[in-house]
Amino acid sequence: MKMQENKKLYLELVKEIEKHNELYFNKYDPEVSDYVYDQLVKQVESIEKRHPEWIHRDGPTLRVGESVTKGFVSVKHEHPMLSLGNTYSKDQVRDFIKRVKKELEVDQVDFCAEYKIDGVAISLVYEEGRLVRAVTRGNGRVGDDVTENIKTIKALPLHIQSEYVPSKFEIRGEVYLPIKRFEKLNQERFDQGQALFANPRNAAAGSLKLKDKHAVEKREIELICYALITKEKNIEKQSSAHALIKRLGFPTGGKNAFAVCSSEEEIFKYIESVEKQRYSLAFEIDGVVVKVNAFKWQDILGSSAKSPKWAVAYKYAALQAETKILDITVQIGRTGRVTPVAILEPTLLAGSVISRSTLHNIEEIERKDIRIGDTVIIEKGGDVIPKVREVVLSKREGSERQFFMPEHCPVCGSLLEKKEGEVATMCINRKTCAASGERKISFFVSKGAMDIDSLGSEIIRRLLSLGIISSYSDLYRLKKEDLEDLEGFGEKSITNLLNNIEKSKAVTLARFIFALGIPGVGKTTAEAISENIAGIDDLIAFDEIDFLENIYGIGSKVKESVKAYFQDKDHVDEVKSLLILGVKPHQQELRKLVHSFNDKVFVITGTLEGYSRSEAAELIKERGGKTTSSVSKNTDYLLCGEDPGSKLAKAHKLGVEVMSGKQFTSLL
Repeated sequence: MKMQENKKLYLELVKEIEKHNELYFNKYDPEVSDYVYDQLVKQVESIEKRHPEWIHRDGPTLRVGESVTKGFVSVKHEHPMLSLGNTYSKDQVRDFIKRVKKELEVDQVDFCAEYKIDGVAISLVYEEGRLVRAVTRGNGRVGDDVTENIKTIKALPLHIQSEYVPSKFEIRGEVYLPIKRFEKLNQERFDQGQALFANPRNAAAGSLKLKDKHAVEKREIELICYALITKEKNIEKQSSAHALIKRLGFPTGGKNAFAVCSSEEEIFKYIESVEKQRYSLAFEIDGVVVKVNAFKWQDILGSSAKSPKWAVAYKYAALQAETKILDITVQIGRTGRVTPVAILEPTLLAGSVISRSTLHNIEEIERKDIRIGDTVIIEKGGDVIPKVREVVLSKREGSERQFFMPEHCPVCGSLLEKKEGEVATMCINRKTCAASGERKISFFVSKGAMDIDSLGSEIIRRLLSLGIISSYSDLYRLKKEDLEDLEGFGEKSITNLLNNIEKSKAVTLARFIFALGIPGVGKTTAEAISENIAGIDDLIAFDEIDFLENIYGIGSKVKESVKAYFQDKDHVDEVKSLLILGVKPHQQELRKLVHSFNDKVFVITGTLEGYSRSEAAELIKERGGKTTSSVSKNTDYLLCGEDPGSKLAKAHKLGVEVMSGKQFTSLL
């Protein structure tokens, strides 16, 4: 009976770890900290040592990283990309050093200690100095080909001309999102009513797996390289590989990114120095990797099914602090999304005073059983945004109060609604609610939208509260006399503001569509829409032309969102007011070629050799053609790659001409 219970516990642990793997690697939305996850894995490892006959074929000790992703070509790694064994204590690092010396039968070993970048592992294969393939870790044996997406990293050399270049070599590194860019991206997502990324690593992983190369480019992901694999160069040490990586022009983590250590004292000194500087770096690190420096000794030590035996990762504990929830309030976003926010007893954490933390949604509050007055652990480890990790139940006194989402918006008094199957609570008064109004106008004037300088949130808030503005169009009705009696507005600042408003009237159609703040319509979608219409009148006359069905890459939710927006009379009236007041959205000039593709309608399916789908679509558009997402009687060509799916059968049924990748290339 005891044996059965233990095996049942083991299988439950395996299942729980599988769930966390899916959340972390594939959905980029982890539910537990790295430390908690690693402890679960250690429990499984402990059970498997006692009962090797129980080892599950899909268990965490035999698997590495994420699964391959649908929509990307799977590529087998020439050299397996194993994951590192993690440790959180210096004693375990000492045990690692002792084991290495014992297995090598030596008294002295040099180690290379280096940053453990909290990013997405990537393999870069070069032949004759040219990048030919970029592949994610995947399951360690097979990963996703993200070559086109990785090319968006400006610091990555695509072609190396140097006397030091081997004819074939592999570089390994970590793709990451700089902390400042992460914060900006999350602000943009918040303004658009989208779910926030938990941390920079998740944001980088999500960015790297986007299907549209142009969308990846706008995320501005970056790369740090730390390993080189080749048979041709006489490189004997990991430290020498670091030097060659830098010499070849690959981005590295800076001068303190690694150190050669001859003793455990030097290793710990490096670990401590990195921990002191980690929050001044532009990227996230979550520890230090300690590797045997000599490659010949690495070969002798070998690897297990999951991890190399010549390296270990020392991970810093997540920075945590204990504080109290003084209150829980709600914040209204631009789209009307209602987000509960914990008001905390101000607490110093990771060099800054934390007094607020998002609680995401009511389901998160209920799952963690968070109450007003609770003592809680807040955490800032692997996450730039501090979060409430857990409630300290032992300090609950009985006076704590349960939080209930208000029935009415605290700003405008309108009803709040939560649709079945959705986690978001929304203010139904999205048009005139002052809270969402302020965020909408701030978004409308922002740099990527109408780009009106001198109009910060504080000024917008004042103009709204005084009744001087209440809509986008009111900005273009502003006159000098509306502002001259306001405190802080001198003649020069008024002139600058009015000039900037006037200047913003000449705006590209794509930026104008983006500025309207249509839910789900980001910059890339706005550009796609603008490229498929003659002008803004096509959107205003939405009922007469359902052009969205013919735009490749726009999903059904976005289509419904755009449709709902322009079927709303108030929205249409506001757009018309902007046009009457002199806003002139214009098409951005696109290079068009006189070509046989002119006015031809393409559907792209399958995996094309040499092109991503977005690249092929761009080449078609440059030559006057159009792309749509579904095959119909109006389709001229089905551009067909490998694994085409049901669209090929439909094309045959409708008599649509099928074009191969080779034919496409020759016709270009």
